[in-house]
Parts: sequence; C-alpha cells; structure tokens
Amino acid sequence: MIKITKSSIKEQLVETKNELEEMLTYPNDKLAGIIKEVGFECDLCGRCCTNEFNDHVFLLDKDTALLKKINPTVLKPAPYYEFCDQNGRFYVSGYALETKPDGSCIFLANGRCEIYDTRPNICRLYPYMLHYEADGDGNFGWRQISGLNEHGNYHADIDEDECSMIAADIKEYEAGNLNQKIEFLNAVEEYFKKNGLRHVRGIYDREMRRFKKGSEIEVLVFFGGKFEGVKMIRNFG
Repeated sequence: MIKITKSSIKEQLVETKNELEEMLTYPNDKLAGIIKEVGFECDLCGRCCTNEFNDHVFLLDKDTALLKKINPTVLKPAPYYEFCDQNGRFYVSGYALETKPDGSCIFLANGRCEIYDTRPNICRLYPYMLHYEADGDGNFGWRQISGLNEHGNYHADIDEDECSMIAADIKEYEAGNLNQKIEFLNAVEEYFKKNGLRHVRGIYDREMRRFKKGSEIEVLVFFGGKFEGVKMIRNFG
C-alpha cells in the first residue's frame, strides 16, 4: 500500500516508478536462490489466513474481477486509505478480502480455503514477496519473505526449475501491484484536477476519528481504471 506522506502525488509517482524499475532489474536467479534456500513448505496451519499474521489481503484488479463474479460481498476497500479530499471522501488504490469477526479470511472454513483453486495471486505466492520497505529497525531494503519462521515448514527440497517459476511469478505480481499504484496515482491526480479537489491531511484525521467512533464514511476505490464509491461503517465485532 501507498503510505500517506507529505510528498505530492507527482513525487509519489516518481518514487513508485523508480521502485518498479528497480524491482524489474532485481536478478531472478538471486530471488530463485533465496526461495531454494528458504524451502518454504505449507503445513496447512491456516495461520497466514488470519489477522494474526496478515493485516489484510490486497487484491490486484484481475483477482477483484474474479471475486466480483463469485461473490462481490467478500470485497471491502483496502485499509489505510491513501487520500482524503476537502469534502471528506477517502481514496484507496484497490480492494481487499473481507474478514470474519474473529479476523480470519472470509473464505477460511475449518482451517481450509473454500476457493483454494481460484485463490488470489498473493495467496498463491505467500510468503514470498519483493518489496522495498523498512524492517523493524527502520532500515530500508528488499524484503523477499514475509512471516519467516512464524508458520509453515522450511528447508524443503524445492526443484530449481520450480524456484525459477516462483521467482518469475513473484516479479509479475509485484509489477502488477506497482503498476496498479501508478494507475491509481495518475487517476487521483486527474480526478482532483478535474473536480477542484485536493488531499487535506487535517480532514483525513478528522474523518478517521469519526469513523473509529462509528460514523459512516465514503471511500472511492480504484478498480478497472475508475473509482467506485463504497459506504463504510466500522465493524466493532
């Protein structure tokens, strides 16, 4: 997700495009080597499908399109809305999977995924990633693994060809993620300019306080090159 910063939309566009370019040049063989060394093997614990380990499951447009056909009620605006205009409307770059009151994925039943064969791409690739972000100490670098040693089994013998395919799939997913962010930023910039809007952090904070107290807010979710309005009320369950 894009983080709210003091930088302008144009600056964020430059930053995201630079990250995309750097990510694409990250050596596939290096990533495949890390996958080979880690040797992650799912043990079907289901813990990665709960908010104990994953705050939310962000969806690329193609996953969202598929889920809209299956059941559109399983979608919600991704959290951490990126912008808020002077009228108090929030903007976010995509959808996320809905969760149950206990924080588990809406599709998790008896410890198993109900749509395993058609699960979103990020679920297929997890715990592998290729994000440039800060670690727990604030040091920036490329993260290739999420939740290492917190679930699953490790040091399984994964075929080198399979490692290479996983590495290629990871980079394809991350490219799709960053391109979606770039499209979103371009769309926000155009929409703001056309409608005389701007991001106002003070109003963002005010509306978030109202939201946390139970007030309804409107979130414009970017999907398919357009914004879809969604009314949100905080779930206290």
